[in-house]
Formats: sequence, C-alpha cells, structure tokens
Amino acid sequence: MHNAQPWLFRFDRSRGVFQLRADPDRRLALSDPEGRATYLGCGAALFNLRVAAAHAGWKPVTRLLPDRRDPYALAEVTLDGGRALYEATRQPYHKTTATYRRSGQPYDGTADAYDELADLYPALRRRRTTRTPFSDEPIDEQLLGTLRRAALVEGARLAFPDDFHRDTVLELGREAEQRTLSDAALRAELASWTGDDRAVDGIPTAAFGPRARTGYAPVRDFAAGRGTPQEAQHPGEAAEFERTPRLALLGTHGDSPIDWLHAGQALERVLLEATLDGLVTSLASEALEWDELRWAVRDPLSAMSHVQMVIRFGYGEPGPAAPRRPVGDVLTFSGAPGRPAADPA
Repeated sequence: MHNAQPWLFRFDRSRGVFQLRADPDRRLALSDPEGRATYLGCGAALFNLRVAAAHAGWKPVTRLLPDRRDPYALAEVTLDGGRALYEATRQPYHKTTATYRRSGQPYDGTADAYDELADLYPALRRRRTTRTPFSDEPIDEQLLGTLRRAALVEGARLAFPDDFHRDTVLELGREAEQRTLSDAALRAELASWTGDDRAVDGIPTAAFGPRARTGYAPVRDFAAGRGTPQEAQHPGEAAEFERTPRLALLGTHGDSPIDWLHAGQALERVLLEATLDGLVTSLASEALEWDELRWAVRDPLSAMSHVQMVIRFGYGEPGPAAPRRPVGDVLTFSGAPGRPAADPA
C-alpha cells in the first residue's frame, strides 16, 4: 500500500532459511488498522522470493505464520537442495510454460511447479504500476483464464465483474476517495507517503499519472486535496482514459492473516503473469479501506467471500519504476554458513 515496503528479511546461513517479518514502523495505522494491507504487501514480496529462489535452482519450501505468538513473523522459506539435486529430480517437461499461459489450462502433472515459478523471474524487474490511460483493446479470454488460474494456484480467486458491477466498484472507489479527503488525519497520512521525489519509498510525483480530461480516472488521485494546483502535481496534460476499464476482484474465502498472505502471493503471481503476457496493471484499494464499502465491492454473481484487491488490466506503456529501499535496510544475515552453496549472497 502506497509503496510502503513493510517487509524485513533475515537469512540464516546455517539453516538455509529465509525469515520474513512485517515492519511495524511501515504500517499505515489509519488506512490499514488491522494490518491487512501489510500482510498483502509482505505476501507479494514473499512470492518474489520464491520466484528468485526457483530461478536460482532451489526449491523454496514455504511455511506461513511459523510462530503464532509473534504477529510480525509471517513466513519461513527453506532453500531445499542445490541446483544439482533440483535438476536431477525435475519431472519430464513436455510443454513450455508459455503454452500453458496461452491456453489458460491447468498443468497435466508432467511439469514441475518450480519451473512455473522460475519462468516468472524475467517479470520481477519489469512489473510496474501504471496509472496512465490504457487502450480499449480487448483482452483475450484465454489470457483472462491464465490470470484466473494464477490466482487459484496460490489459494485465491480472480473474478471479472460484468459492466454493471464494474461501474459499481468504480463508484465505490470515488466514494472512498471523497471520504479520505474529508478526513484531515487520513489526508495527512496519505500525503506522508506520496509526492516525495527524493524518498526510497512511497509514491513519487512522476507516478501519480495524469488527470482525466472528462469524467473520473479509474485510478486514485494522489494529488487531490493538497492545496496546490492540480497541474503542478500531475505530470503532463490531462488525458482520456479507457471507456470501459477491465477490472478484476482478487479474493479469498476467509479473511484472516493467513488468507491475507495467500492473497498477497496470488496478487503478485497474477501481476507477474500479466506482465509477461504484455499487459499493464494498476491497483485500487480505496474502497477496501472502509468496511462497509469493501463489503459492497463483492461481486454478487461470484462465490468470492472477501475481496482483497481490485486490479485494473489493459494494454499501454508501463509506468515508471517505483523507488526501492536499499537492500541493507531490508535484508540481514545470521549464522555461520553451514552449506556454502546455499548462501544466496
């Protein structure tokens, strides 16, 4: 949420285990009082770790919430076996993952699940949040099936609402934005995470996106309510956004911390799949920050119980890269190397 980057990683060299913890100093106390967005963000970072580990030839064995007494201990990832073991135990791979992406069909059991993870690696640095207009080019139904499957693999569901419910979701987002602007404390919290172009976190001005020339833009207006000219906060001129945004609801059956971690991993898997397939994306969490609005975001035609994120898909130019905290701020090491080959450093 707002590129707060609320994660901390520690690698235990002696055990070959990554520990993922939430950083309580980076939680948005007013907008995210229960910590749901923090868990989602950390879940997405966890999925990226799994992808990188698989790309390097390791099997990332993941355990969620390893210590229920510690609310900040979110996951442990054990690097199981070296590259030689990994290569020796791979199952026959009769089809490429690209073929499965195009078909949107589940694997037939002959492909190793870790190949799927590793195949997403090129998208890690390419994925962007794009708040500029998308084209009106339709998205192929098979590709939408691929995205649905990506969410399902991680224990979540992805539903594409019909036109009526899509418009309802957009209207709920506008309602949430107006609520935030009318609350001085929420407005101040939002401002503290946006518009600082020198920071290593948050959302810089260049990533705000343009204003909508007519109507409402299907993205959050981070410049609203700042008391400065709109043009000074939005790079470039006003623009025409797509007439019918393609929105999707990512959700889970439950709504507990472990569900949030599954949803975060599903979110990132969907975003990386979309990136590899040439789509651009943006996220919308405004309505989900208000309990009564979040309930209304649910699609009455789907079996989804709890919406965790609203995603906008389309075709267009990728947005600018978001700033990132230095590696030394988010990754530490402990223990003596027991298996030098397992040291990711």
